[in-house]
Amino acid sequence: MSDQLLTIETTRLDAGHVLLQLIGELDYDTAPELTAVAADLSGDDEVLIDLTRVSLCDSSGLSALLVVQRIARAIRLTGVSPQLQRMLDRTGLTELLAVEHVGDLRATG
Repeated sequence: MSDQLLTIETTRLDAGHVLLQLIGELDYDTAPELTAVAADLSGDDEVLIDLTRVSLCDSSGLSALLVVQRIARAIRLTGVSPQLQRMLDRTGLTELLAVEHVGDLRATG
């Protein structure tokens, strides 16, 4: 078993579109990893974040998602768990972060 709590796989789909696949826990300890990846993004990038394999997301994780949202041209979340969806709804972040289903992402990609 790996000691790494979060893995981020970055794939440039085409000019202006980046897919970030997160695997593990997005929390206080690992959120800086996502913000470091976000620092390398262009303001012209549309970022798709696949959260299918994220087992935990806390308020620090939500904050890191907002950092990505501020840097990128657009952000879409996919693979959002019911628990994370409730957090997004309760915090009002559903209004800022577009949420899609994994099937929708693959159908368009």
